[in-house]
Amino acid sequence: MHMNRREFLQLLAVAAASGMALDSKSALAGNAPASFYDVPRHGNVSFLHFTDCHAQLLPVWFREPNVNLGVGASVGKAPHIVGQHLLKQYGIKPGSAEAHAFSYLDFTEPARGYGKVGGFAHLKTLVDKMRAQRPGALLLDGGDTWQGSATSLWTNAQDMVDACIQLGVNVMTSHWEATFGAERMMEIVNKDFKNAGVDFVAQNVVTNDFGDQVFKPYVMKEMSGVKVAILGQAFPYTPIANPRHMVPDWSFGIRDDGMQKWVDEARANGAKVVIVLSHNGMDVDLKMASRVTGIDAIFGGHTHDGVPQPVQVKNAKGITLVTNAGSNGKFLGVMDFDVRGGKVQSYKYRLLPVFSNLLPADPAMDAYIKKVRAPYEQKLSETLAVTDDFLYRRGNFNGTWDQLLVDAMMDVKGADAAFSPGFRWGTTLLPGDPITMERLMDQTAITYPQTTLTNMSGEMIKTIMEDVADNLFNADPYYQQGGDMVRVGGIEYTIAPNAKIGSRITRMTIKGKPVVANKTYKVAGWAPVAEGATGEPIWDVVASYLRDKKVIKGLKLNEPKIVGVGKSNPGIAGYKGGVS
Repeated sequence: MHMNRREFLQLLAVAAASGMALDSKSALAGNAPASFYDVPRHGNVSFLHFTDCHAQLLPVWFREPNVNLGVGASVGKAPHIVGQHLLKQYGIKPGSAEAHAFSYLDFTEPARGYGKVGGFAHLKTLVDKMRAQRPGALLLDGGDTWQGSATSLWTNAQDMVDACIQLGVNVMTSHWEATFGAERMMEIVNKDFKNAGVDFVAQNVVTNDFGDQVFKPYVMKEMSGVKVAILGQAFPYTPIANPRHMVPDWSFGIRDDGMQKWVDEARANGAKVVIVLSHNGMDVDLKMASRVTGIDAIFGGHTHDGVPQPVQVKNAKGITLVTNAGSNGKFLGVMDFDVRGGKVQSYKYRLLPVFSNLLPADPAMDAYIKKVRAPYEQKLSETLAVTDDFLYRRGNFNGTWDQLLVDAMMDVKGADAAFSPGFRWGTTLLPGDPITMERLMDQTAITYPQTTLTNMSGEMIKTIMEDVADNLFNADPYYQQGGDMVRVGGIEYTIAPNAKIGSRITRMTIKGKPVVANKTYKVAGWAPVAEGATGEPIWDVVASYLRDKKVIKGLKLNEPKIVGVGKSNPGIAGYKGGVS
């Protein structure tokens, strides 16, 4: 019996009405219940939220992590839950569309069935569908939008700026946007965004000299006769995690006191709903929600956590909902509030996966994307090699994409070891996929791409690794900077995430021999934050390696042994490096 897509979806609708289970593997091949994107409006105030799309205009593969360890009070709590633990926590049925979207489990087979995720043409269709049911709904962009692709780098972010305006973004905050430089940021905010009516907010960015606000701290809007305020929180550690010389006159920080001040002012000005559009990272947002009062919800980003439902955080004056909406255009958060009697009475939230196979491309956005990519298609489509391996990045420790980068640097540079930043952005490739220049740029497209070869003592190597580990595993979220552990090539080690700084990294070896503190090693790296750094761009180094290899097969993933976290820790699964 042959059925076309429409007939099959009609059958699914009938089956759903009769109670048939639709979320099994038999529902693959790009299909899901016909009601998958039916989200009836609740109440009278609505927000739509995406974040960390990292300039991906087209649908991509993106696998969620199998290692996302929490420390201190965060152990075993969202967002530090992976795999089956996550499915159980949120009542997601294994084998369902949601299970594929929110976990790393059995990724390859379902990926081929459900298809790629994200893509601005498909996201536009979903945004419009949600807005049709929610007049006046505001679309919030959590930042890390202008960086992460070749075309964004080559157009100086203009492709993403125009795409977001066409998508209908109302309010935005930032992080990687700053790596295009302060002048370029202000040009976009004061020209493109101002002309399009897009508000850029960041209460925690002030001038170094007099502490003046660089951007608007918040904006007031009205929806269904209800005044709402949206406050911005840019990534607090931008000048530390990225080159300071790109934003030399600006000071960042968490600034709880400033946040409280602006929340109180917004309430005094009549706001009945107060929202924070944040790029703190989820653990930081959870702590901020416990300290700052008067916030109804935080729409968070930076740590790329796809969290199906908000975490309710108690504070001195009530409860704040904390959300995080994943990355790469893979999800759209939909938050509805019922506001009566001058306050929020109830809410409903859905974090919707953007399956490109299930959402038709918006014609106008599709045409725009084709137009903006046209000058670069030949360069983007160059096949550098083919991968027989599954290539992914996301996870606390080395992913196979990262392994490929460090292997390439060691080979081309003649290094003993290599470091690659623990970036969480970067798309996934399935076995058999071509590694095109575009897919390589997905892992490397930054404005400071220089590679380096440095003589380092064993002591310095350990110091660097300890410092990065503290950024990731400090028990106080306010001392975390997001991202993952520095990726290493040539270095084997053991890590104790719950130990103190200086004591987390042990049993280090290079080429099978213990690292000697006063011995000098040649270490390759890339993405230097110091001004004036020189060196061949990382994409050129890796491209030459790939062209020579032609086929990537049998990557040996360099995973450290993890101690002191427990074998049953819900933040780790399917890990082959050793856990105790």
